[in-house]
Parts: sequence; C-alpha cells; structure tokens
Amino acid sequence: MIAERVSAVRERILRAAERAGRTPADITLVGISKTHPPEAIRAAFEAGLRDLGENKVQEAAPKIEALAGPGTEGLRWHLVGHLQSNKARRAVDLFARIHSVDSAALAARIDRAAAEAGRAVSILVQVELAGEATKTGLSESALLPALEAMRGLAHVRVDGLMTLPPYADDPEEVRPLFRKLRALRDWAAERGLLHGRELSMGMSHDFEVAIEEGATLVRVGTAIFGERPPA
Repeated sequence: MIAERVSAVRERILRAAERAGRTPADITLVGISKTHPPEAIRAAFEAGLRDLGENKVQEAAPKIEALAGPGTEGLRWHLVGHLQSNKARRAVDLFARIHSVDSAALAARIDRAAAEAGRAVSILVQVELAGEATKTGLSESALLPALEAMRGLAHVRVDGLMTLPPYADDPEEVRPLFRKLRALRDWAAERGLLHGRELSMGMSHDFEVAIEEGATLVRVGTAIFGERPPA
C-alpha cells in the first residue's frame, strides 16, 4: 500500500513539473513520517523514498536509531517542525537538514552546536506569510535582518526558505503565498544571503501548486503514510 502511494505521489510530482516546464529531478519528495512507526518508514524506503521528515526531536530519535545501519543506506532525515533552542544539539546530531529555523538566535544556537559536533548543518529559514499568530516563522519585514545576522555563521548553511501556509480546500487560494516565497528566495539569493536556492513548500493537499510555483522540496505525509494513527 505504501509503495503504491509513493508511486502515485511521484506521478503527481511528474505531472506538476511538466506543467511548469520543470524536471522532476529538481524536486525532492520528503515523506513526513510523524506519528508513524519505523515499519511504515522502512516500507517507504523500500519503495524508493530516501528523504524523511519528522516534527519533533524526541519522537524522531528512536525511529532514527531503529532504522540506522545496513539496509537503509542513503536515508536522510529532515526536521520540519518547530525546534526549541535547548534541543539544537540533539537536532544537529540527528538531522541532515532543519527546515524550520525561525530566528537568527536559533540559527546561532544551531551554529554553536554544529561547531561542537564538528560538522556543518543545512538549514532553511521559515517565513510566515499569512500573519497567523499560531504559527512560527519570520515575517517578511524581519527576513532581511535575520539573514544578515546569519551571514557570518561558520557551521550553518542557509540553503533556502520554507513556509507553511494556511490549509485551504482549494489549493489555488495559497498559490500567491508560494509565489511570494519564491520571490523572497530570489531576492535573498541576489543579495548573497543564501548558499542555495531551496524552497520547502507544499504538503499532501497542495504540493502540486507548490511545484508549479517553484518548490524544490515538498513535504508529503498523509498521501504516503495515510491518516495519522490515533494518539
């Protein structure tokens, strides 16, 4: 079942990329495995999925440990949920990329943790474009000073931007937000404030629109793993 879902999502990515005149090779599918067990993640890996995303450090740690070792070579873990600064060192140890950096202070904390670990960490800066008080992320006006403050960090690579728009039954309603994030990415890249040009945007219900607007990473959970198990 999971293998069929992975295949179906990849077909949707292909069609969306074709509509936008893009190549699907430029789009990374990140399977969001929060609340799902290691067995489901292993099934997705066996279906060809190599990038997995988790929301919480404490939930991800035992899964990452359970799936480490022979048979899962090439598995890359992404943190897509809010990161508390006191968990930065653990996140640096566990994740290849952190999508949800929402302040210069948190980036600096990750930088110190990465220096202690002797490695560099890829991060994306989360931007809140809809003014939702319940969501973290930098406002558009706060983005430039934050990126300027991150410029001198030696162990952090600011590889792009991320956003989490409001849920909408019609994905067309959030297209302007995806388009805005792409414009902000281009603007920041032109000023030398980004190491890469990544755009992490789009989930199960709207990732095709996100791809049409330039997403390079789509975060898909339900369409791959099904509904979350009951708590």
